[in-house]
Amino acid sequence: MRLWPWLVGLTLPLYILDQVTKFWVIRTFPVPWADAPLDERRIEVIPGFLNWVRVHNQGVAFGMGNGTEWAPLVFPFVSLVAFVLITIGLKTRFFVGKLGMLAVSLLITGICGNLTDRLIQGSLLEEMEGAPLWERLKEGYVVDFVDVVVPFTGGWHWPSFNVADSCICIAAVLLFIVGWKEESKR
Repeated sequence: MRLWPWLVGLTLPLYILDQVTKFWVIRTFPVPWADAPLDERRIEVIPGFLNWVRVHNQGVAFGMGNGTEWAPLVFPFVSLVAFVLITIGLKTRFFVGKLGMLAVSLLITGICGNLTDRLIQGSLLEEMEGAPLWERLKEGYVVDFVDVVVPFTGGWHWPSFNVADSCICIAAVLLFIVGWKEESKR
């Protein structure tokens, strides 16, 4: 199957949605290290379940590596490796059928959305104005804003995420299904 229709019809609109929502969050919420506690910076969307909040994530899933000096420098490299692996997967027909193309499209959306953040968000911080490019890149982060309270856990919040993160998670599930279906055919 050809990838271009998927990129134009799905990846591009989802990438735009990801970036628009992140810039809305940046313009709407104070920076996360503002004096107000996190509970006061949340906007409740569905009481007791869904909130909007601004979180800067320099790490990976669940904030691992957050606050480390190496994370903002390593993860753009990881994104490039992911693109290489996707290219190899496409050439070797690892991604089969419509589900495979859907998974690739969602992966590309997620990688591009979060990579864009890592490359530009640090530069947009007021305190980084006039700083050298290298210093601004070291301050790069991903904007997370979806805050879900997990039911029946006494108010425990799932780590904040964004549209790009959702795309990556859905793609992972789809890739599992594609692999399982292909294996069952054999």
